[in-house]
Amino acid sequence: MLAFNTECHLLIPGCGFEAPGLHSFVFEPLFTIGGYEFNKPMLLALLSTVVVVWFFWAAFGRAKVVPGKLQMVGEAGYDFVRRGLVYDALGKKEGEKYVPLMVSLFFFVWIMNLWSIIPVMAFPVTSIIAFPVGLAAIVYILWVYLTFKKHGFIGGLKNVTGYDKSLGWVLPLIVVIEFLSNMIIRPFTHAVRLFANMFAGHLLILMFTIASWYLLNGIGVVYAGASFLMTLAMTAFELFIQAVQAYVFVLLACNYVQGALAEHH
Repeated sequence: MLAFNTECHLLIPGCGFEAPGLHSFVFEPLFTIGGYEFNKPMLLALLSTVVVVWFFWAAFGRAKVVPGKLQMVGEAGYDFVRRGLVYDALGKKEGEKYVPLMVSLFFFVWIMNLWSIIPVMAFPVTSIIAFPVGLAAIVYILWVYLTFKKHGFIGGLKNVTGYDKSLGWVLPLIVVIEFLSNMIIRPFTHAVRLFANMFAGHLLILMFTIASWYLLNGIGVVYAGASFLMTLAMTAFELFIQAVQAYVFVLLACNYVQGALAEHH
């Protein structure tokens, strides 16, 4: 379903510009099963899972000593996350066990972002807050588990509160600030950073796309061309941002795991 009225143009009486807004992120259910509604973002999230699984299965299902083109691409992507993110944050020995999770997160987030520029799909799944929250919750639960597993109950509390008796009279203030920062603000910002960037990017692309169509009438054709060029520019920029946001999301996840395993917070 299109996010605007295709019959509406500049200079047509009673036909104003229909700006995109929150309604552009609301979708009617494709179908309902037992009262559970399944909509377009859910479908795209499911397709993202299928794409990631299929790609790595196709790339490594019958891995060869002399890799083919698909295997080479898969190895390059896998190695990029493994060496550029996981090893840098956790080291090779400690980080190896977390490579599958971080690779999965990176490509899953990236593919969900990429749908924004794919014709017909044209929607970034991560612009729906529930999806970044779910992924951030996985990282958060892992971080909490590793923190208390590594340091024990008392040590874990010291880790998340920044407890250090040498701080003296400011210790209670530091404990409160660190606890709120680690247990509440950290998972919140981890999710919102991804959500906000993809939400804003999609809104801008929609704005210029709708404006291009709306201005495509009479003297507005000149402005429609300029708006269309901006649409292309924003789409190219969004392609870059999509990869960056997947990178940042996983980079933060690696840093959180590293903080949980470190001797001192």
